This record gives sequence, C-alpha cells and structure tokens, in this order.
Amino acid sequence: MIRHLNPASMPAPVAPVYAQISVAPAGALAFIAGQVAVDAEGQLIGNDDHRLQAEQCFRNLKDALDALGVGTEHVVRMGLHVVRHRDELVGPIFEAGHSVFGQGWPVCASLFLGVEALGHPNWLVEIDAVVSLPANSAVLRLKE
Repeated sequence: MIRHLNPASMPAPVAPVYAQISVAPAGALAFIAGQVAVDAEGQLIGNDDHRLQAEQCFRNLKDALDALGVGTEHVVRMGLHVVRHRDELVGPIFEAGHSVFGQGWPVCASLFLGVEALGHPNWLVEIDAVVSLPANSAVLRLKE
C-alpha cells in the first residue's frame, strides 16, 4: 500500500491533490510516459485549449493505469507540464482531472511546472506518472 506523508516540519499541501512524500512498497515500478492531448486515432484534442488538452492527457493516463490493471491509489508520482502557465489555468486543469478521475484523483508526490514548450508546438499540457505495481500484478507475469 502506498503511504502518503505530510510531516509537520514541512509546509502543508496547498491543495488536497498531492502529498509531500509518497512511499511505495518494495517491488516493481511502472513509468508512464508523458501523455499529451492526442487520442487513440492520433488526433489532437483541444487545439489551443489547456483544459480540453489536460482532460485528454488525464484520459490517456487513466487508460495507461487500466492497461496496468491498477487504480489511481498506485500512483506514486505525477508530473504536470503546462505551456504558458498562469494562475488562472490551475483550476481548469484540476477540473479536467477531476472530470476523468472523479473522487479517485491520484493523490501523490507531484509536480506542476510551467514550461516554455513541449515536443510539438500545438501541445499545451503533458502529464507523466510513476506507478507502484502490486506484487500480484498481472503485468509482472507477462513474458516478453
């Protein structure tokens, strides 16, 4: 089970969407590549719209978690990278995540970073994650 720590000697999280420290049990980790706002057909979703792009990124992240056979409670770390970040984007981006995950938001050690650019000029948001796989995970039994 992942443990989340917020030591009294550290600042309290500014929102309940992250913890200062996430501790994963000993075992395998899965690293989910940066997810951008491209759907399964390769189409960009939400051209020039941070919220719509974030929602597609979170959908892709959820699909990756589903493929691993785990839920958001297994996410140890999540990184959000936002082009042209400004304060008024925080709310819509977190709303996008809540629209995908509902009450199951992946509380974990996280990073929300404003960046100048991503790998393609039309990408505005990219989200990556590290997941702790349970010892009985089916993905660990797959043969290469």
